[in-house]
Amino acid sequence: MYQKEITDREAGQRLDKYLHRLLPEAGSSFLYKMLRKKNITLNGKKADGSEKITAGDMVTVFFAAETLARFMGEPEPARTVYDEAYEKLTGITILYEDEHILLADKPAGILSQKADKTDLSLNEWLIGHLLHSKAISQEDLKAFKPSVCNRLDRNTSGIVLCARSLAGAQMLGELLHDRTLQKYYQLYVKGAVTQPRLIEGYLQKDEKRNKVSIAAAGAPDSYIKTKYKPLRIERDKTLLEVELLTGRSHQIRAHLAGIGHPLLGDYKYGDREWNDGYRKRYQVRAQLLHAFKVVFPALPSPFEAISGRIFYAKIPEIFEKVSEHGQA
Repeated sequence: MYQKEITDREAGQRLDKYLHRLLPEAGSSFLYKMLRKKNITLNGKKADGSEKITAGDMVTVFFAAETLARFMGEPEPARTVYDEAYEKLTGITILYEDEHILLADKPAGILSQKADKTDLSLNEWLIGHLLHSKAISQEDLKAFKPSVCNRLDRNTSGIVLCARSLAGAQMLGELLHDRTLQKYYQLYVKGAVTQPRLIEGYLQKDEKRNKVSIAAAGAPDSYIKTKYKPLRIERDKTLLEVELLTGRSHQIRAHLAGIGHPLLGDYKYGDREWNDGYRKRYQVRAQLLHAFKVVFPALPSPFEAISGRIFYAKIPEIFEKVSEHGQA
């Protein structure tokens, strides 16, 4: 909506003549139609365009901001990296959204946060979504930038926690730090896993190779804990549900590989020959690892809407595809 109070300099002309000057890119027939439909009013009332406007009159135009800018002949705003990410990163599903948080189901192949300055990631998509939906403005970004709060690997799919407000960022940060938010994954591993188990260890990272290994001892801040249970055993693999009790980079992949059950499709930590068979038959090109469930603890105001709630992300089709027939 646009409102303009007529000044002495503009007074004395017909309303339709004034509108032509205000909206030079709009045709006469369109302007008269908008007057008839009361999408353009004079002093809050219907007008036909023949009225002479006087100082103090109020002209109101009920157009969307983009439409108004186009008819005013204003140049289109410069495209940003947020626009580009919102348009190019497809397949992202919003599972939940309020004024403080957003839960996104990220497909495999999309970065959670950019690794290089030229990357497009879920972080840029998030801001693009909020700008596109008018939830925030470019001016709002100067005070606070909405952001992703937990990272999934590029080729890991599923639920990503995003903060829309500072309060939301602080709340999610506290839950992740205190490990009171429960996160569950589904994945396929090699071999038969018959019993649930809690496994522990210490993560050691090789920065040059961007790879981790599991050790029996290490620094306290490298301690990891992973809990899993089998859901279904197939010919050469098992579908697991894993609860991530600590959150370290590559934790699930390295931990399960370390006990002899590497993830299907994981070429960094897994069995290349086994993976190649599934790649050839089912086009599995990366680890089948999906963050499918999060459970929120009881939360105070202003987070009553998500207090104690469970959110699910749909299991990707590739999981069903590989489960149709176990590899011979």
